[in-house]
Amino acid sequence: MEALWMLPLLVVPVLFLTSSTFVFYFKKFFYVAYMMLLAMIAIPICVLKSGGRDVENMRVIRFMVRHVKYFLGLRFEVSGWEHLQADGPYVIISNHQSSLDVLGMMEVLPDRCTTIAKKELLWAGTVGLVCWLGGIVFINRKKTSDAKSVMTDTAKTMLRDQICLWVFPEGTRNQKGDVLPFKKGAFHLAVQAQVPIVPIVFSSYSNFYLRKEREFKSGTITLKILPKIETKGLTSDDVSSLSDQSYALMRSTFLEISSQSPQSNGPSNH
Repeated sequence: MEALWMLPLLVVPVLFLTSSTFVFYFKKFFYVAYMMLLAMIAIPICVLKSGGRDVENMRVIRFMVRHVKYFLGLRFEVSGWEHLQADGPYVIISNHQSSLDVLGMMEVLPDRCTTIAKKELLWAGTVGLVCWLGGIVFINRKKTSDAKSVMTDTAKTMLRDQICLWVFPEGTRNQKGDVLPFKKGAFHLAVQAQVPIVPIVFSSYSNFYLRKEREFKSGTITLKILPKIETKGLTSDDVSSLSDQSYALMRSTFLEISSQSPQSNGPSNH
């Protein structure tokens, strides 16, 4: 009987060494389960610290999440830190590849900055609740009128409370080795609030994470923070050109850093 209890302890290491599919599912399960556990711990801390829903709770979430990368064998190489030192509120835009983007976000998230997320995330157990406590703005992507209304209210909130907002303008996850065309919401938001846009580009995850092939290896993600793009004086008529300009800049950066992204693993630089 004792030998039977020892069997899982022997089988798991063997599967880690011999089956990339097992590693893929194990890491995926661990990531989701561990994030839910961290959220459970963070919830009472956020309530005690801020009394409820408050963007300041993102500091707690950021602190709780930053070490998760080590368990997954990931490393972040970040450049352009100086571009996040802008005074006042601004809109951050970045490409979106998977739920792993959360780890990169927490690596560089400025103080008093929250994000926009799909409404379905609100019902994701403890993770949904801690996101709500962190002031994350939830939008219903199926109702364009509701999304526009939320964006208008959010622009006012940014100026009133002096907060920054992180948006994924592709609107959905994309693992096709390129950047999808941008939706206009983030740019309408920046123009309405007359605040700068700070683009952040994640390199491709394809050197370590392939969902269809069920591979999830150790690897390095390059994050490049680009100079801010001013919107002062722009109107809604300028949104399309602003979106096109941002897309061209971020896509060229994505292709550049993805081809140069190293595949080693190690401690973060920050």
